[in-house]
Amino acid sequence: MTRMLVGAAMALAALTAAGTAEAKGCIKGAIVGGIAGHYAGHHGLLGAAAGCAIGRHRANARARQLDQQPMAPDARPVSAR
Repeated sequence: MTRMLVGAAMALAALTAAGTAEAKGCIKGAIVGGIAGHYAGHHGLLGAAAGCAIGRHRANARARQLDQQPMAPDARPVSAR
């Protein structure tokens, strides 16, 4: 139990220390999948890999959805304000 808490604390520290991740959705999905996989038969690595893939897929789907939304003619992106 102590090892799991130490591992979770290290993962949390690594996430807070890192800037922006290029693989959006992968890190959060890997953490959730790893924990779920650990409790579902000690398959943490398999769960982390699957969680990363699912998180990445959802992030890409959301990005595509946001790109397809029409902008108002006078609207500017938030970064341009």
